[in-house]
Parts: sequence; C-alpha cells; structure tokens
Amino acid sequence: MKRVLIRRPGGHEALEIVEEADPTPKPGEVLVRVKASGINYADAIVRMGHYEAAKGQYPITPGFEFAGTVAATGEGATRHRVGDRVFGFCRFGAYTSAISLPERQVYPCPDGWDFNECAGVPGVYLTAYHALFKVAKVERGERLLVHSAAGGVGTALLQLGRIAGCPAVGVVGSPSKAEVCKQLGAEAVILKDKRTLWKELDRHWPDGIDVALDANGVTTLKPAFERLRHGGRLVVYGFAEIMPRGVAKPNLLQLAKNYFRVPKFSPLDMTTTNRAVMGFNVVFLFHKPELADQGMGDIVRWMKEGKIRKFPVTAFPLERVADAHRAIESGTTTGKLVLTS
Repeated sequence: MKRVLIRRPGGHEALEIVEEADPTPKPGEVLVRVKASGINYADAIVRMGHYEAAKGQYPITPGFEFAGTVAATGEGATRHRVGDRVFGFCRFGAYTSAISLPERQVYPCPDGWDFNECAGVPGVYLTAYHALFKVAKVERGERLLVHSAAGGVGTALLQLGRIAGCPAVGVVGSPSKAEVCKQLGAEAVILKDKRTLWKELDRHWPDGIDVALDANGVTTLKPAFERLRHGGRLVVYGFAEIMPRGVAKPNLLQLAKNYFRVPKFSPLDMTTTNRAVMGFNVVFLFHKPELADQGMGDIVRWMKEGKIRKFPVTAFPLERVADAHRAIESGTTTGKLVLTS
C-alpha cells in the first residue's frame, strides 16, 4: 500500500509518500482498498501543525473520508463482504491506498455514485448534518446564512438545508461559484465583499436571519450575530481566516495577530437578545458513535432517494497531494477535491 505521511509539521514538502505492507483487519474491522480520499481544508491545517486534534500524533497520515472496495474482513465483522463498494470516515489516515477500521464507520456506496463522488461525502455531510440538526436544531422555514457556500461543507449545508425546508442565502468568493450554489439549493447568492455583503443580505432579508453557519471565524462572526432574529443561532465550525490563504506555512506572528481579531461575545447580550453562539468540531465527537450512525444513516438514505444531489469533484492522483493542498488552500475551488489511488 501507499500512504501520505507527515513526519513533522511543515509546508508542502512535508507531504511524503511511503510504501508499506497492507494493514491486517482486527476483530470487527474491515480492510478497504481505497480508490479515492476526500480532501478538506482541515488536512492542510494538520500538515501545518495547527490542528488541535492532531497535536502529539506525528508522524501522521491526514484524511477523514474515503471510498473503495472491501478487501478483507476481520473476525466478527458481518456488515460488509469482500468486494462490496463502500465509503466511510476515520479520525485521520484516509490519504492511503488501503485502510483497516471498525466496520461501523463504513457504509455501502449508493447505486449511481462513483468512488470519487462518495469519497467527498462523509466528512462534509456529517459536519453539515451535525451543524443543522444537532447544534442549531433547525425548524422548517428558518432562514440560513451559509458562508463558503460553494465549498465542501457549504454545498452540503445548502442541500441539507433544502431537505429541512429552510431557505438559504449562500456567500461565495467569486461570481463563478454562484450558479453551483443555486443549483444545490440557495435561493440567493452574495459575494463576500465587506463593502456590499451585509447590505445585500439586509436587502434580501431586512428583518434578519435565524441561523448563520460560519467557518471563517473572524470578520463575519459579529455582523452575522447582529442580524440574528430572536432565537437565532450563530454556528461556528471552523476558523479559516486565521490561517493565511496561499501560503504553505504561515508565520506565527501573523497567526497570533489573526487570533486576537476573533470577536468576543457577551453572555449578557446573548441573554437579553435571545441569541446564541455555538461551536463544534465533529473530529472531537468520535467517542459518540451513535451520532455518526444516525447522521450517516440519514445521509445514505437521502443519497439513495436522490435528495442529495451530486456536486462538482476535482481529482488529483495520490502522487500530486501537494498540488491538491495548494488548490484547496487557494480558496478558488468549488465542490470537493479528492485524491485517487
């Protein structure tokens, strides 16, 4: 097997490809011959050494999601058979051509979905599912503001929001991304321009929003909070703006500067205005497998029913993992990026 290894945090040169023997599935595990691995911006943060859940775990293989075929099963593993087309998620380790993991983290690929498409589903859709249904607990008719709407989690939020009956406005970085968002459920799309973003949102929904979903983490948090209606929730699931775009390894001084730009929210203000700020990271929820069971159960069902539509996928061979990281760090991509092996 081949896998990407980060021996110590660094720039793109830290992404090393190593060859070694396939892992042997333990009792209750399955060995999956990986055909595609999903790429997330968090993987770049792991490479740089600033991802909290990865600290102390180097050398590490990044990656949270994959798709492939079952190559072997461990003792007692009965959910899947050798040869089954599957996709799944892991805490780390998906940048590989073979992975062994508990069978409950693996699910059948729905008919009509190929490996590249399936590999882009678990990480982003579990994040979107948890944000909408477990954290914000959205109700039909509530208004959603979705930042980075053309990215992986953004497109998942638009689709699940549509399933939940919640109208959404998507925010994107360039006009070329608007049409994808509209196709996936956004009733309006606004450019992320500090001069016009909030004016356009106020024009579209002058009496405010119910839920703002934000992975920027700096400049858009406070303005969104101020536009929440009574009972509104600001849901934060990332801090992309803290990490400078277009650099392989940010300097610590710039990181510190961006960190101190993160706004503070008063509990008194939240109480008197009946608004909430909520945050999460699904990587820290692996001790609650029942959450993934419920979430992936619904997600797979919606894929089969056609309620979750396919999204744009850009594929890179495993050997071009550094190019894939450059692409996702650029902020110019749409949909999902995957590595193929």
